[in-house]
Amino acid sequence: MEKPGEMTTLTRVLEKLHERGFDHELKMSDHGRMQSPDTKKIYNPEDLLIIKTYRFEGESDPSDSSILYVMEDKEGNKGYVLDAYGAYSSHDESGFDEFIQKIPVEDREEQLLFG
Repeated sequence: MEKPGEMTTLTRVLEKLHERGFDHELKMSDHGRMQSPDTKKIYNPEDLLIIKTYRFEGESDPSDSSILYVMEDKEGNKGYVLDAYGAYSSHDESGFDEFIQKIPVEDREEQLLFG
């Protein structure tokens, strides 16, 4: 079993999340809310819970810097939001940062990937 410090790449974390059922990438909708393209479900910040945040920094290119928010909704559906951060943010939508900041956080790393 891997130890927390051993998972350093975005690809490896996404593989591990997929194994745990975190298959749905959430995206900002035109309505200023999160939406699952797979299920078409639309979320307000209070409908979601961030259970882990991962930051990845590119070794040679700052544009490789990204952040992964692992989430659950109130029904226990699992998903994630992937974004480049800083000046290279891939979310140009108005309100993305404010939306993310309103989502409650409950860190569950040990249960999430290593339990």
